[in-house]
Amino acid sequence: MTQPEPLTPLTEDWHRALAVVAHPDDLEFGAAAAVARWTRQGKEVVYCLLTSGEAGIDGMPPDRSRVLREEEQRASAAVVGVSAVEFLGLPDGLLEYGVPLRRAIAAVVRRHRPDVVLTNNFRETWDGGYALNQADHIACGRATLDAVRDAGNRWIFPEQLTDGTQPWSRVREVWAAGSPVARHGVDVTDTFDAGVASLRAHGAYLSGLGDGSFDAEEFLEGMARPAGARLGARFGAAFEVFRIDLA
Repeated sequence: MTQPEPLTPLTEDWHRALAVVAHPDDLEFGAAAAVARWTRQGKEVVYCLLTSGEAGIDGMPPDRSRVLREEEQRASAAVVGVSAVEFLGLPDGLLEYGVPLRRAIAAVVRRHRPDVVLTNNFRETWDGGYALNQADHIACGRATLDAVRDAGNRWIFPEQLTDGTQPWSRVREVWAAGSPVARHGVDVTDTFDAGVASLRAHGAYLSGLGDGSFDAEEFLEGMARPAGARLGARFGAAFEVFRIDLA
């Protein structure tokens, strides 16, 4: 039986990361333990949520769900050392790849000036086979990748360059968590429990999954153990790395 190739450790010689994802809970399904590792190292991580996940709880009206899910996301972020959480208020379930979405994300990149940008898997599937990804995730990741390059070009969205805002061309890489073709990773053995606690903070959302018996620790272990084995560690988080070329 062919063994999975080892994961190359992610570089950690950076100071600020910006995480751009579609919904509350997206980062907690695999990446939050890595965020906890980095904030414990003294790094700064900012969360940007494109939507408020208002369409994510079947038994709760969107207006009520929006408020609750934003509260849960802020509490979840605090567990892993993140205090800056932004919501862009775009419509949950209806994100579309295109210029408007690139424009919105480019503005966030220019404002926060990160060294690296995190997002979620935006391949068509989660497993490289049959487990289909969500349309919002795909649109978010594709637009994030392009918006990072847009942010460095002063002639793209020039209306954003006011009140001291400048182009930002120093994003080194974009890291997509949970990609089925990930070749990089980070050891999260020491922060795995924080990642579990961060996911559990989305209590209202998780209670509506399936029959209500979702086990956050069991689910995250199912991803973290294989990734850890590829790193020579107990638990790991896997990422697909995109190096930024502004040419």
